[in-house]
Amino acid sequence: MMQTKFGVLLVNLGTPEAPTPQAVRKYLAEFLSDIRVVDTNRLIWLPILYGVVLPLRSTRVSKLYKAVWMEEGSPLMVFSRRQQKALAERLPGTPVELAMSYGNPSMQDSISKLLAQGVTKMVVLPLYPQYSCSTSAAVFDGVARVLKDQRRLPSVSFIRDYAEHPAYISALKATVLRSFAERGEPDRLILSFHGIPKRFVALGDDYEQRCHDTTQALTEALGLPTGKIMLTFQSRFGREPWLTPYTDETLKGLPAQGIKNIQIMCPGFASDCLETLEEIKEENREIFMHAGGERFDYIDALNDQPEHIDLLQQLVTQHF
Repeated sequence: MMQTKFGVLLVNLGTPEAPTPQAVRKYLAEFLSDIRVVDTNRLIWLPILYGVVLPLRSTRVSKLYKAVWMEEGSPLMVFSRRQQKALAERLPGTPVELAMSYGNPSMQDSISKLLAQGVTKMVVLPLYPQYSCSTSAAVFDGVARVLKDQRRLPSVSFIRDYAEHPAYISALKATVLRSFAERGEPDRLILSFHGIPKRFVALGDDYEQRCHDTTQALTEALGLPTGKIMLTFQSRFGREPWLTPYTDETLKGLPAQGIKNIQIMCPGFASDCLETLEEIKEENREIFMHAGGERFDYIDALNDQPEHIDLLQQLVTQHF
């Protein structure tokens, strides 16, 4: 009788290997070539990507990465590795590997490591609390591409998302309460989620609803009055309409409404990264303060906080 050997695959988006134009160009080329991310006709999009987008963005984005780069490397990679290590310590005897949808460690290499250790049941956990076709589904595609060449397949449990999981909401609540205790209670708590094109939602992606589900669950857990928490969407790209309200436009208008003390967090990001540390903590802070804001505090992502590792452990062991 074949004995079951469990293994865990954590998957995050990816990051350049260095804060240089060359490394950023390589990463963006892979990321923005995925039809899950940009679904424009390849004959139209790829010439634009390689002829316009990459030449213009690579140098500019590399400077942004350099501003947030940690001594150990890219923040997303540093925190993802810490999560992998902490979870592995909670699961002795169970291999835990980390993969990135784009860049390294690749899905191919990480799944191969699990299979080489005799894993017969693989639990795949995309580190995206709210499902989207552009993130979680891209992980599913990547796993399928690797396994299609295998003669002997493991059983696979794919965790679609965890937008309302009690341990996730509890971890978010704990970080908010710590911030309130340290900094005082703000006029508003802003929850900024990564945006997607509205068209994706119209075609069936339930990401927007899942963001609202998280917001409602956290509001109820905190016991805050209606209106104290605001949901916004950041990081829009291109010209088509994305989910609203936009984070930057919202922050620009708050001081005129007398809302001058805010705290902001990004619940959709399991690890701090360029979009949180530079776009929100720096760029959007400047927007808010320039518009007349008086206090802007960023609440760190869950990263490797114990409550987050508790959540990851619960999510994967539910499939053992």
